[in-house]
Parts: sequence; structure tokens; C-alpha cells
Amino acid sequence: MSMPSSVSSSAMAINPPASAAASAPAQPMPSVDRSQGLLAGLKWLLLVLLLIGLVGPLLFILAQAVLQPDGSWAGAAPLMALFANINFLPMLGRSLWVSAMTAVVTVPLAYVFAYALQRTCIPFKGLWRGIGLLPLLAPSLLPGIALIYLFGNQGLFKEWMDGSIYGFWGILLGEVFYTFPHAMMILLSALSQADGRLYDAAHAMGASRWRIFRTVTLPATRYGIFGALCLVFTLTITDFGVPKITGGAYSVLAVEAYKAVVGQQQFGRGALIGLLLLVPALLTFALDGWLQRRQRANMSSRSEVYVPRPDWRRDGLNLLAVALIAAAILMMIVVAMGASLVKLWPYNLQLTLQHYDFDNMDGGGWLAYFNSLKLACGTSVVGTVVIFSGAWLMEKTRGQAPLSALLRMLCFLPMAVPGLVLGLGSLLFFNHPANPFNFLYGTMSLLVLCCIVHFYTTAHLTAVTALKQLDPEFEAASLSLKVPLLKTFIRVTVPLCLPQMLEIFRYLFVSSMTTVSAVIFLYRPDTVLASVAVLNMDDAGDVGPAAAMSTLILLTSAAAALLMHLAGSRWLARAQAWRRGRVH
Repeated sequence: MSMPSSVSSSAMAINPPASAAASAPAQPMPSVDRSQGLLAGLKWLLLVLLLIGLVGPLLFILAQAVLQPDGSWAGAAPLMALFANINFLPMLGRSLWVSAMTAVVTVPLAYVFAYALQRTCIPFKGLWRGIGLLPLLAPSLLPGIALIYLFGNQGLFKEWMDGSIYGFWGILLGEVFYTFPHAMMILLSALSQADGRLYDAAHAMGASRWRIFRTVTLPATRYGIFGALCLVFTLTITDFGVPKITGGAYSVLAVEAYKAVVGQQQFGRGALIGLLLLVPALLTFALDGWLQRRQRANMSSRSEVYVPRPDWRRDGLNLLAVALIAAAILMMIVVAMGASLVKLWPYNLQLTLQHYDFDNMDGGGWLAYFNSLKLACGTSVVGTVVIFSGAWLMEKTRGQAPLSALLRMLCFLPMAVPGLVLGLGSLLFFNHPANPFNFLYGTMSLLVLCCIVHFYTTAHLTAVTALKQLDPEFEAASLSLKVPLLKTFIRVTVPLCLPQMLEIFRYLFVSSMTTVSAVIFLYRPDTVLASVAVLNMDDAGDVGPAAAMSTLILLTSAAAALLMHLAGSRWLARAQAWRRGRVH
């Protein structure tokens, strides 16, 4: 209660009563918060960072697609030539088909999993949720490697697929594994809130369980389902890792863009394909915004939280479904990890660590793994500071409204830009001899910048959500008491939002360790990364070492995620204990 009294006393000091003002000597003007100029400068610095890391690459990839090599205007001629190629339209059709089928398969599986976690009374929900999120910790190349060990020419179950794992089915199964946790998180959010009165009324009217699901649950979660479908489709059509390993002759757009740039040095063709990959992402972004505007709140002030009641039939069926899905996820991971520890899968299962002797393998050796650690640490530390500070500048400081609006737009733009497109644009932008930032190409600094920009939106939304939960009275009191806002930010805002900052740190670390598409064009031999080394070793036929490196990435990501989770939980426990002590 001391904060409001301080504010009121300060207000009286600024505006004294008229009788006191007449006799009081002239008071000096209140000092100006010198940090305001610094805050404005930090906003401009953030704008420069986004212009260099995001806008510049996107403009260059657009210019590469519409300009001739001599700089003259080419118009739509390159695009027409691309579509006139006899192989392009079938490749486009294959990309759309496998992406659509992945969405059709993944979203129902994720819905069943999320429904069981939120709307039933199955045991060990925390364990099942953790297993469902495991694919987030692995590079997208890992499911491709696991599928080869399971259904490839020398796989355990090769008779089941008869060699057809290299093609449509390999891409489909690998992408289902890769996109499952993304769809599950959206559907968990959609199913997390429900008005219990609707279900009580339905039960009172004698509606069957299936009728309640069809008339109450599905309509309330339809926007989440549409959003999950769009996200899975976009992730699949822009993914590079799974089709590169299991695609075989089933060529898709993302792999073709990689081949055009790396194998054929056709930067214009790669840029055009990159722009085509940008289209579904932008459409998904626009559709998601339209759906959010149409969506209405499921919970009102009179709503009652829905609490599922035990039902042994429903819970038993959902537990069986969750166990089967979790078993499939664990099988993919265990097979990849197990194959990295045996001499020759599946003929010689003697345990060995020879696949972890990376220095004697193609791909970059142990240097690649330590480079990935540097990238993940740099991205998570610098990215957390930049993204959280930028969100605070936009949400908690006044002035420069047009600049803040522009920054908000740029902060949401990375969500609609696939990693392959951003990486290709960064290659064209930073490798241009006339670019003053050309010296960054191939350096770890550029890789960190690209990863920060690529994963900016999700981390920004996490920061904004945390900041909106803080009372604006903190900043108002700072202004009234002449306390610089930066000091309030460091002493008040950061400690209160530390758990969310740890979440941002964890997200950036794991994403940087596992990404492939965003960095595939930007490394040099001395900055090669672990995820890229997996690809190089697979290309060289060293599938065992590729599985070993994927296992290292998975274990490192899991250890970092667990450490950040424990740190956040411990901080929350200390904060709650401190608050209870203050109350008593």
C-alpha cells in the first residue's frame, strides 16, 4: 500500500494548493528523465537490426527473382520460364499433395492426443505430454534417419514397405513426426478452456457422448483445428530435412531450392522457388489473423471451468490411443539412438562408440557440435535480451508511436517467412560485394543474427504476454518518483518476468540446436553446425554417425530444456514463498 501513497504525495508536490503556491518560493523545474533519449535510441537500434536481418534479405530474394543478372528488369519472364519447365508443375503438385496429406493425418492424431490430456482423466498426463513434445528437441533429419533404419532397404520392417519408404510415404511419416508437437500445442490451447455449463446442460438433456462431442466440443475448437491444419501444411511444404533424406526421386520444392543454389549455382531459380514457398506461409499467416478476428471467447465472466469426470470406457480408449501415439514417437527416437550405438544395424548389434568418432567422418567432426553449442548459447543469450527488451520498449514506454507500430509489424513478419527463404535471402544479401555488412558472411555472428530473426515472433509473443500481465502502475510510479524507466525495468520488470525469460531462452536454445533450413546456406568450413553435419554425413553414406550426431543434438536440447524448466520452477517457488512472507 506504500506505492499509491507515494504517488499521491508526489502529485501534490508537483501541483501544490493555491494558498501554498502563493507564499512558497519558486521551485526549480523537475528534472527530465535522461533515459528517455536512450530508450528512443534503443528502439531505432532494434529497427536497424530487423531491417538488416529480415527486410534486407527479403528484398534481395525478391530482386533476384525479378531482375536479370545485369540488373535490368525481368518482370514475370523468370517465373513464366520456371512454370514452363516440364518437371516443375509435377514437382509443385507433389509438394502440395504431401503437405495436404500430412496435415490430414497429423491434426486428427494431435487432436486425439490433446483431447486425452485436457478432457479426460487418464493417468500420467505430464509423462504423455513430455513424450508428445519430444520431436521438438530433435532436428527434422532424425525422423528420416529412423525411418531408414526401420523401413529402408536394410531396415527391421523392410518387408512392410517393400522399399517404398524412399518417396511419398517416407516424407509423409517423417513430417507427421516432425509436425505433431506443433499441432498438439495449438490444440491443447484450444481445448484448455471450455464452459462447463454447456456440458452439464447437455448431460441433463440426455445427449450421448458422441453428440456432445460433435455439437459442443468440435464447434468450440474449430478455429484451433483450422490453425493447426494451416501450420502443419506450411511446416511440411517448407521443410527441407525429411524430404532430403527419405524423398528419393520424389522431389519437392524445398529440396529443389537447395539443389538449385548449392548444386547448380542457379541463384535466380532458387530465389523464385523461395518466393513460391513464401506464398503458403503468407496465406497461412493471413488466414490465422482472419480466424482470430472471428473467434469469440469460450469463457465469459459467468462461465464455469469444465472439469472432466472419470469414465472408465472413455478414459480407457483415450489412454490406449495416447499410448500408441507415444509408442510410435518413442520408437522413432529409440531406433535412431540405438543405431548410433551398434556396429552395423541390424546385422551386428554389438555395442560400440565408433559412430561418435566424428573427427574421422565427413561432416565437420566435433567442431560442428561445438559450433552448434556456440550458436545456441549466443542466440539464446543475445536473443533473450534483444527480444524481451524490444517487447518492453514497445509495450511499456511512451512516444514514437509510428516507430512502435512499425516495429510491431516487423516483429510478426518472421512468423510468415520460412527458414529456407530467410537463409537464401541472407545468402544473397550478405554475400553481395556492395553490401557494407558483407564481412559478416560465413561468421558465427551472422548465424546468430539469422536464428534470432527466424525465431523472433514466438519469443516476442511470449514476452508480450508476460509484460501485459504486469500492472502499468510500475511505470507510472517511476515517472512520478523521477525514477528512470531503465532502472525500473532492471529492478522490477526483469525479476517479475524471469520465468518467461527462461522460457524464451529455452525456446531459442533448442530451436538453434535443431534448425537446418535457416542456416544451410550461411556456414563456412570453420562454422559448420551439427545439424548440417548430419546432412553431410548422410550424403556421404555415414548413416550411423548421422544418427549419432542427431542423438547428441537431442540429448543436448533435452538437457538445456530440463535445466531451464527447473530454474524457472525454482524461481517461481521462491517468489511465491516471498509473497506469502510479505502477506503474513
